[in-house]
Order: sequence, then structure tokens, then C-alpha cells
Amino acid sequence: MTVAPAFARGLIEATEPPEYRGVPRDGVRMLVTDRRSRSHSHMHFDDLPQVLQPGDLLVVNDSATLPAAIVARRHDATTVALHVSTKIDERLWIVEPRDPVVAGETLALRNRGTAVMIAPVDSHRARLWYVAFELRVPMYAYLADYGKPIAYGYVAARFPLSAYQTLFAREIGSSEMPSAARPFTKGVVTLLKRRGVQIATVTLHCGVASFEAPELPGTERFIVGRAAAEAVNAARREARRVVAVGTTVVRALESAATNDGVVPAAGWTDLFIDDRHELKAVDALLSGFHDSSSTHLSMLRAFADSELLDDAYANAADRGYYRHEFGDVHLIA
Repeated sequence: MTVAPAFARGLIEATEPPEYRGVPRDGVRMLVTDRRSRSHSHMHFDDLPQVLQPGDLLVVNDSATLPAAIVARRHDATTVALHVSTKIDERLWIVEPRDPVVAGETLALRNRGTAVMIAPVDSHRARLWYVAFELRVPMYAYLADYGKPIAYGYVAARFPLSAYQTLFAREIGSSEMPSAARPFTKGVVTLLKRRGVQIATVTLHCGVASFEAPELPGTERFIVGRAAAEAVNAARREARRVVAVGTTVVRALESAATNDGVVPAAGWTDLFIDDRHELKAVDALLSGFHDSSSTHLSMLRAFADSELLDDAYANAADRGYYRHEFGDVHLIA
């Protein structure tokens, strides 16, 4: 696996949504990397309508974020934090316990629910577990009543679920926000449409992230509908750019791509994309700034070689850009 740039560690951690530090959603900074000229421009996100060209196709992820962090209790009354990740069926889910658990253990949940720890998903790594839930209501309703958005240690406080939703959120199912789309506002979308930029949607439900460098991304559920497939194929036939908003969109589209174009597809994808992957459906990427150990950062190498990506992250670090879900964004075009 390629080594991620050390400069990623020089970026500032975004500990709160930009609105809480006096910056509107669409006012975050945007680094634009031009692959042809190998140059970088420093802008703000609301400049995007001027950066994209008429005819460009912007593809967004319409997955909505769940309040997927819940608390369970053992028989001795100690608590176990659970991050609910991926739905297998109504009862069986993939979950990340944030505290040690053992196979066969039954945990108590609020409203007389239970969670039985079945087994690790990977026998060599016990981060993710298969968990069988017994609840009095459907899981999504339970999470709405008792869950909170997943927040990691760098986040300064608990923020409402609305802070973790994008403008395009329609289909419930992501444990973590598809955050590249967070800066979009109705005003920016209006200007994009006036510019002649087209917008298509796909769905990919994000599982919980891993900060462990050797771990590949987990299997995720996705849908590429007929309208999105046809829009992508038309754009590529007509030599118009397909711009993916986030690594989740890249993963969905490339999972539905064939040598003859993108086909409607729905199901599970375990596709891992890095510099060895030949892109078939996407020409440009709008993404956040990622950790140096992140597999999301590895995906960026399918769009920019190591030298150019290192230089981009060095530029961002020198200018004090923010990383993580509440941070700034990076357009590689």
C-alpha cells in the first residue's frame, strides 16, 4: 500500500462545524489542484460555480446520517459504547464496540432492548462485530430516540444531528456523514445550475471509519440508479467531466462501471481504490482533507500522483487548512 503524505498530519483538526466558528457552510476554504498545470489555487467553497464548467456533471451521495452512537450496559452495570455501522437484516448489524467485549455477551439497551455480541467480522481483527439486536421498535426508530451522531475525540462537543447532514441527504443509512457534500447550500446549487452544471445522485451508506492504517475499507451498501448511470455515460460520451463529490461517490460509481460504461447497480461493494485502479467513471474529485493513515487518502492517488498530492497537502498545511468532517475541501480536477 502506498504511504500517505506526512503533511496530512500538519492540517488543523476541525473540532466543530464551521458555523460554530463564524464561517457559513459554503464559506469553508477550497484548495483546487489542477492536474494539467500541476498547480494549486486557494479559494472558498462558494467559488465552486466559477471553477466548474458548463456541462460538468456533479455526482452527489444522497445517504442521510444516522444518530448511530448508542450506550449499552453489562450485567455489572458498566457501560459499553456501540457505534452501529451496517445493516445486514432487521436484527443483525455490524457494530463497532468502543469498549472490549466477548463473543456471546448480552448487553442491555434502553427500552428493554438487548444486543448479543455474535462474533468479530474479521477473525484476525476484533474492531467490528456481528451483533444481534432485540428491540421493541425498528432500529432506525430506536436510534432516533436514543442514539447520537458518532463523534471522535477531536470533536470538541456534542452537536445536533443536523450538523451531520448534507443538503442532499434523503436515504437513511450512513453511520457517518458523507462529508464532502457538507459545504453545499441551496444558494451554491442554484448558481451551479445557472452555470450549466448538471447534478446526479447515487447512494452509498457509509460504515464506521477506521483510523488503523493497515485496515481496508469495509463492505458498504450502494445504489447507482438508471438516471445516474445514463447521466454519467452521456457526460463521458460527450467529453464532459464527471466530478464525484466524495470518495463514497467514487466507490459507488466505480463499482457500477464496466468497460462499456456505468450500469444501474445495487448491492454491496468491497472495492478498494488506490493508484493501481484505472478510473472508468469519474474524472475529478471533490473531497475533504483526510488523515495520513486513511484509506480515503489512498483513493486520492487514483486522481493525483504522489508528488502532486504531497504538494497539495503541504500547501494546505502551510495555509492552516482544516481536516475531518467539519473541515475544508479539496478539488482535484
